[in-house]
Amino acid sequence: MRTKTESTIEDLYNVPGKAELVDGEIVYMTPTGDSPSRASFRIGLSLGRYEDETGLGRTYPDNTGFVVAFPRRRSFSPDIAFYTGDVKEGVNMKFVEGAPAFAVEIRSEGDYGPAAEKRLADKRADYFAAGTQIVWDVDLLSDDVVRVYRTPDSNQSAVVYHRGEAADAEPALPGWKMPVNELFK
Repeated sequence: MRTKTESTIEDLYNVPGKAELVDGEIVYMTPTGDSPSRASFRIGLSLGRYEDETGLGRTYPDNTGFVVAFPRRRSFSPDIAFYTGDVKEGVNMKFVEGAPAFAVEIRSEGDYGPAAEKRLADKRADYFAAGTQIVWDVDLLSDDVVRVYRTPDSNQSAVVYHRGEAADAEPALPGWKMPVNELFK
């Protein structure tokens, strides 16, 4: 009887493209389309300004790997993240160690339907278990554009932001807000 060998973080370094390590397996992620990519870019610009103004952490774009010591999940690769943990001095080519304080997941075409909702809820639960404080679920096709999850038990009850409002990431990013309309530029 053959047993399957679990993949490692070292294996993840050799994956072409975006992927995460979940339940010992490499989980590949599809490329992102036009509008979700633009929304990610707009959030990154805003977070970059916040980083420069406050010095409270670092902004990371899509495809950044975060290594976590969590039994079910060994890595995350959010669409945008803000990290407040320790970073190595100088040039570092390895993944970031630890979970981001704030993670943004922007829905793509394949992120709809019951299976996708379960996958997204499971990932939010993993973020919180690994130490993330705030998770945004950005849905550009919905009137409920930004759903903000602040605690592990909030997986069913998010604070929702619409066009014309400004979403925040309190308490992880004190004072930072972003107009929801900016996601559509």
